[in-house]
Formats: sequence, structure tokens, C-alpha cells
Amino acid sequence: MTEFLLSAAAFVLATVALGLIRILRGPSDADRLLAAQLLGTGGVAALLLLGVATAESAIGDLALVLTLLAAFASVGFVTGTVRPDATRSPGEAPAARAADRPEPAGEETRR
Repeated sequence: MTEFLLSAAAFVLATVALGLIRILRGPSDADRLLAAQLLGTGGVAALLLLGVATAESAIGDLALVLTLLAAFASVGFVTGTVRPDATRSPGEAPAARAADRPEPAGEETRR
């Protein structure tokens, strides 16, 4: 049974390694956040499998700490990227303010 748990942990770590590629190459910040969440979840799963296989209770505590860190990372990401301009898509740059835009040539504006 121990060999099965260790091989399952190795398989989970291999899938997490594939998620690291998405963190590095992700086209948008949202893709990177989801890959980081996968990294946290896969790391917790691998630690729990390893803890059960070795009968070491401290590994479970380490998995709980990793869970908290992953949750705080996602909250930090969301609070750092959410802006009042909710009309833009997640990877798009914020639109320029109306005061910063040049006036169209040949048109008069009413103020």
C-alpha cells in the first residue's frame, strides 16, 4: 500500500510540474492564478499522500500551512488586480481616462 501512495504522490507532483509551465507561459494573469492554485492544491495532495505513506503527522501540518498560503495568494491576487473599471477583460490594459484622450479633429464638443 505504501508503494501505491508514493507513486500517487509522484503522479500528482508530475501534474503540478505541468502546471508550472502554465504559470510561466500563461497568456493572462487569470491563467497564472489558476495554475498557482493548482500548484497549491497539488502540493497539498502530494503532502497528504506522503504523510499517510510515511505515517508522519507533521506533514499534515505542513499541508495545512500550504493551504493557507494558497488561499492568501489568491486573495492577494484578486485585491491587486480588481479595478473600478469592470468593463475590461482580465488581461487587458486599463482604458485611458476621458480627460487624457485627444479631441477628435473637426468635431466640436458641447460642455
